[in-house]
Amino acid sequence: MEALSSTKALKLSLPATHFLKTSPFNSSFKPQLLNYNSHFHGRYKGALSFTVSCKLKSPQDIENKRKGISKRIVLSEVAPPPLTEDDDVRGDENGKIPVKIESRGGISKLGKMLSRRVLTVLSNLPLAIGEMFSIAALMALGTFIEQVLLGASLMACTYTTQIPLVKVARRWTFLHSAEAIRKQEFADSLPRASIRDVGIILMGAGYEVFLKGPSLYAFKGLAGRFAPIGVHLALLLIMAGGTLSATGSFKGSVTVPQGLNFVIGDVLGPTGFLSTPSEDFNTEVHVNRFYMDYFDSGEVSQFHTDLSLFDIDGKEVMRKTISVNDPLRYGGITIYQTDWSISALQVLKDDEGPFNLAMAPLKINGDKKLYGTFLPVGDVNSPNLKGISMLARDLQSIVLYDQEGKFAGVRRPNSNLPIDIDGMKIVIADAIGSSGLDMKTDPGVPIVYAGFGALMLTTCISYLSHSQIWALQDGTTVIIGGKSNRAKVEFPEEMNRLLDKVPEIIESSVSESRG
Repeated sequence: MEALSSTKALKLSLPATHFLKTSPFNSSFKPQLLNYNSHFHGRYKGALSFTVSCKLKSPQDIENKRKGISKRIVLSEVAPPPLTEDDDVRGDENGKIPVKIESRGGISKLGKMLSRRVLTVLSNLPLAIGEMFSIAALMALGTFIEQVLLGASLMACTYTTQIPLVKVARRWTFLHSAEAIRKQEFADSLPRASIRDVGIILMGAGYEVFLKGPSLYAFKGLAGRFAPIGVHLALLLIMAGGTLSATGSFKGSVTVPQGLNFVIGDVLGPTGFLSTPSEDFNTEVHVNRFYMDYFDSGEVSQFHTDLSLFDIDGKEVMRKTISVNDPLRYGGITIYQTDWSISALQVLKDDEGPFNLAMAPLKINGDKKLYGTFLPVGDVNSPNLKGISMLARDLQSIVLYDQEGKFAGVRRPNSNLPIDIDGMKIVIADAIGSSGLDMKTDPGVPIVYAGFGALMLTTCISYLSHSQIWALQDGTTVIIGGKSNRAKVEFPEEMNRLLDKVPEIIESSVSESRG
C-alpha cells in the first residue's frame, strides 16, 4: 500500500502509477505534482508530493443513490442521552432520525455564576449589619408584644374569672333542700342532733357560721380565693417595674484616680424616653482614697474606695467607703465598686521630684492585670531614647529594669528605700490607684421588689383551702355536707372529727329547739 502514502520521497523519474480496484469499492486518485526546483537538486535527488482523495462506495450506496434515498450521520462531541423505555425514537418522513443533544456544560456554568452572585450578596458587610439590627429590632418587638399579651391575659383572667369567684364565695348561700346537701363532696347525717350545736362546733374550728331558720352556712379560708387575684396583680406589678426600668433609667461608669472628683450628671446617661434627671445629678463625688486587700498568696481579694458626696453648695452630704457588693445609695442613685487600675507612679530621681509617671495597661494572656511606665534618661528628643522601665501587677510592689532591659530590683511604694540603677538613685514614693465605679438610677427597682414580695406572699396564701359547709335541720336529724377547693383528702377527715364532737340531744331538747 505504498501508493496511499500522503508524502513520499521519490526519484526524479515517476514510476508507474498503480490504481487499486476491488469489486466492492470504486476508487479514484487525483495526483498533484509540485514544480521541480533546480536549486534543490544539489542537495536532494528530488521530491514529489501528491494528494490522494478516496471515495468508497458500497453496492448498497449505489442502490440507494439510484432510488433517491440519502442518509446523513450527525456527529457531536457530546454523547447523546441514554434511551429509556418511554423514549419514542422515530424517523421523519425522509427517514432521518433526529439526535437531541443537551449541553451540561452550560447548566454547570449557570449554576456557578448564580452561586458566585449569591455569595457576593451574602458577603456584603452593610447587608450583614442591617440584618443584625433587623433581627434585634424584631426580637425586641416580639418581647414587647409578648409582655403586652401576657398583661392583657392576666387582666382579662382577673376580671372575668377570679373576681366573680370571690363574689360568689362571699355570698351567704343557704341550701334548703336535703338532696342538694347530699350532692356535695362530703355529706352525712346526724340523728338526734341540733343544728345550733353544729354551728358552735364549727365556730370553734375557725369557720364563719350563719344561721337562718333550719339552715346553716359556714365557710373558712376565704383569703385563698383572693390569692389568685393577688398573684395576677403581683405579676402585673413586676412587668410594670421592668418596663419602667427599661425606659426611665440612667446608667454610666467611670474610672477615677485617687484624689480627683467628678459630677454624677456628667457620667450618667439615659436609657429610655422616660428617663428624667433629678437635682441629685449635680452632686459631686470625691475619691478620698483607694486601697486593696490581698490574700496570703499576694492575689487581690477586695478593693475599697472612700467616697465623699458634696452638694451644689460644696457641703458634704454623705461619706462612705464602698467595696464590691457594698454600694453607696443616695437620692435614688447607686454607686457600685466594680473595677480598679493603677493610674500613676510618683518617683524620685536623685532626690529630685517627685515625678508623676502615668501607668498604661499592658496586654497579657489570661485575666491578670499588668501596668507599665517609663522614666526617660538623657535627651528626651533623641531618636535613641533610653530609660528605666517599671512594671506593676498591683499596688504592693514595683519591678524595675535598667536602660538595657535587665532586671534591677523590686521596691514597695512608700518604703522610701532607694535603688541604684545606672548610677541614678531611684525612689518609688507612691503608687496611685484608680477606682472603677458603676452608677445607675432605676426607678423600677422598688416596684419590681414589691411585686416579687407580693408574688411570694400571695402564692403562699393561695395554698389555703376555701372550705364551705351547709346543714339543714330535718326533724331531729341534721343533714350536713360541704366541699373544699384544695384539701380534698384532709377535708373529709376534718369533717368527721368535727361531727364526732356534736353532742347527742334528748327528746326534750329537740322539742325545745323546734319551739
